[in-house]
Amino acid sequence: MAKNLAHQLIEQHLVSGNMKPGEAVQLKIDQTLCQDATGTMVMLEFEALGLPRVKTEVSAQYVDHNLIQADFKNADDHLFLQSASRKWGIWFSRPGNGISHAVHMACFGIPGKTLLGSDSHTCAAGSMGMLAMGAGGLQVALAMAGLPFSLTMPEVVGVEVTGKLPPWVSAKDVILEMLRRYDVKGGVNKIFEYYGSGLANLTAMDRHVIANMGQEMGATASVFPADDNLRAFLRQQGREKDFVPMQAETGASYDAHDSIDLSTLEPLIACPSSPGKVVTVREVAGKSIYQSYIGSSANPGLRDFAVPAKMVAGRHLPQEISLDINPSSRQLLEELSRSGDLNTLLQAGARLHQTGCNGCIGMGQAPASGRISLRTVPRNFPGRSGTKEDQVYLCSPETATASALMGKITDPRDMDMDYPIFSEPEKLNDMRPLILAPQDTSNEIPVELEKGPNIQPLPDFEPLPDKIDGPILLKTGNNVSTDEILPAGTDILPLRSNIPAISHYTFSRIDETFYSRAKDLDGNSFVIGGENYGQGSSREHAAISPRYLGVRAVIAVSMARIARRNLINFGVVPLLFNKPSDIARLNQGDILGLENITQQLQAGREIVVQLANGKSLNVTHDMSEEEVSTVIAGGLINKVRNEKL
Repeated sequence: MAKNLAHQLIEQHLVSGNMKPGEAVQLKIDQTLCQDATGTMVMLEFEALGLPRVKTEVSAQYVDHNLIQADFKNADDHLFLQSASRKWGIWFSRPGNGISHAVHMACFGIPGKTLLGSDSHTCAAGSMGMLAMGAGGLQVALAMAGLPFSLTMPEVVGVEVTGKLPPWVSAKDVILEMLRRYDVKGGVNKIFEYYGSGLANLTAMDRHVIANMGQEMGATASVFPADDNLRAFLRQQGREKDFVPMQAETGASYDAHDSIDLSTLEPLIACPSSPGKVVTVREVAGKSIYQSYIGSSANPGLRDFAVPAKMVAGRHLPQEISLDINPSSRQLLEELSRSGDLNTLLQAGARLHQTGCNGCIGMGQAPASGRISLRTVPRNFPGRSGTKEDQVYLCSPETATASALMGKITDPRDMDMDYPIFSEPEKLNDMRPLILAPQDTSNEIPVELEKGPNIQPLPDFEPLPDKIDGPILLKTGNNVSTDEILPAGTDILPLRSNIPAISHYTFSRIDETFYSRAKDLDGNSFVIGGENYGQGSSREHAAISPRYLGVRAVIAVSMARIARRNLINFGVVPLLFNKPSDIARLNQGDILGLENITQQLQAGREIVVQLANGKSLNVTHDMSEEEVSTVIAGGLINKVRNEKL
């Protein structure tokens, strides 16, 4: 039977399980990726495993999120990550080299390989014919230790791509069209595999844009074939020898089908405050803006900066507009300098920022209060920019630049100019000499980990008790993101290596009293969630911090894939309402009880929740046998400690 590309990749890496949607499978992981906002936890977790060296083909640690060194915390963490990389055989990319996903694609991505990253946008590498997925840091640490990655076998949605993008429409509009169709939860437990004649008109970096924001649909992964366009990209990087052709077999079938005719698309924009609130640019045109922001892991390609440069050539930005330029890598910044495009942007009045994630993760560049910011970033969750009640729109570089020039949201097709012509250079500078390579195993020098005062040990969590009772400490709405469960930003993210300190901010964007109420309780508690609980970032702090504060179970209508697994990894029981309407039966402050919970979890899917009024509520769980044993053990670290690696 002819296989699609996703099934080929999974089959080649299958360790155990049945490749039937909904079944538990385990996959061998070839490569891992970490960034600094989540990487410190990964390194602390890997340290706890007691292994001398990683067992993957490639493991890389990037510093791209926490670049603002306002005090010692970030700088100390950077030194810790560098020492950990030297100690355990990990490639280390220092601050300023660029965004992990763009740099990894340029330096290490190889068709046919699996990649697991402690950043949810690791899925961007699916643009290279890889099976690339984001996960919680603990699962990445275990993959570095050579253990397989456990997940639910996803459905594969085949998306046939035809046609060619018209002028002023680019790859960002393609993924925004997908989000318009699927919203932020329509891709959960799905892999989107793109194929068809239209792919000939999408470069490797165009595909990166689409694969990156597949995460915003909740997808497990996005997959593109490895074809001549990818070969051209690898040749540009001096790595053509790494090219391996990969594509779906003729006549391959899919679990579901969709199609996109590129020629029919128009400029799109996602309105505040969700990537799924997509409309045409013309529907919101005319609104005054404060800021346009070019860059991020979602639009990291050279053309995403060169086209805006050509658009502003010979023009000056309005005095009240901030056009923020965030180069994605040193390689790109060097090429923009060489070509003169950087100078063109600066002469027009643009602001240049350091290479990295920056404002995308709330690390600077926060917009003024009450003002609109147009950004080419992947997410616009409430407050993620660093400004409370922000108004962030997601759009293409063309739309962001046209709007900056006009001072208001503008469809770039309405600009009085021809669409700029851009051609990729045949060769770019090799970035690999800028990345610290692992030590030669034949001549290893002992390395001591450098731990600053802000780096604290992981909390020890006890196994699941036989009985859990306590109040509902918080009841949330739908689509609560990890940014709302445990925010990022300049004040909070530097505490990522210190769970007692960062836990002060747990659910602070929803209820500023959560921490104090949890500490006063000093006991077990519950959180109630709506649909798609925990969407967004892979940060496991959004599971560890609630667990540290006594949350033992989350009951939700549905959960995002990575958030659900992170809860399990740290001993928090993920439960689901049998009927969405049952959520109305529970209110914040209600006392709940789970009797004989370990036995209930082992016996079947149905779980009985005791209510304070003497009644009960039946909920369910969708955990595999491995996941049940993990949560009963009190988390994955406890479980692994009891097993032989």
